[in-house]
Amino acid sequence: MIQERNLVHIQHTSEDFEDRMSDLYFAYGSNMNLEQIQARCSRPKAVSPACLADYKLAFYGYTEAWDGAYETVEPMPGCEVWGALFSLSKMDWERLDLWQDARMDGGGMYFHFPVTVTDLQGNAHRVRLYKKDVQGDSQLPSREYLEFILSGARQNGLPEYYTQELDKRASVKASYSVPTRADTDLGASAGSSCRTCATGV
Repeated sequence: MIQERNLVHIQHTSEDFEDRMSDLYFAYGSNMNLEQIQARCSRPKAVSPACLADYKLAFYGYTEAWDGAYETVEPMPGCEVWGALFSLSKMDWERLDLWQDARMDGGGMYFHFPVTVTDLQGNAHRVRLYKKDVQGDSQLPSREYLEFILSGARQNGLPEYYTQELDKRASVKASYSVPTRADTDLGASAGSSCRTCATGV
């Protein structure tokens, strides 16, 4: 069950979704975790679990904050990535852009990527997610980071089979206590007091 705290749950119809489609954010990684999304956004509105078809969850690069790779999505026919839809204000989008190092010129770590996802009722919605260009070979996330993502998946009511798949993903135990603030973490400039300062989507 999704915890309440600062999240505002909204009753909706398919028409409501389309009216807000530019505000809808599809979180598929650590930003699904309610502790993190609430710290990074002033008032995120939880909408629904949703599925991105023909993509897979992948991990690349390295984040000091979690001592392992961080997530992105990449095309893969027949696969699917589940996540949580949030309705965000313009200010919250700007704050998240700082956290994700998403830049208008495309030179940041992540960029806005439009996709179509399907909610539990079978309604399709045009939304945005943060995507990272794949660079180099895929890497393993730390087990601690994976469990943080898994916690968010459960908080948002993602399907049990998907959370089980997440739990079984290969990972490595962090070599030090995590999460820790990375020197290059741009989230600090967003004015957030989040104790889990790390890039994550």
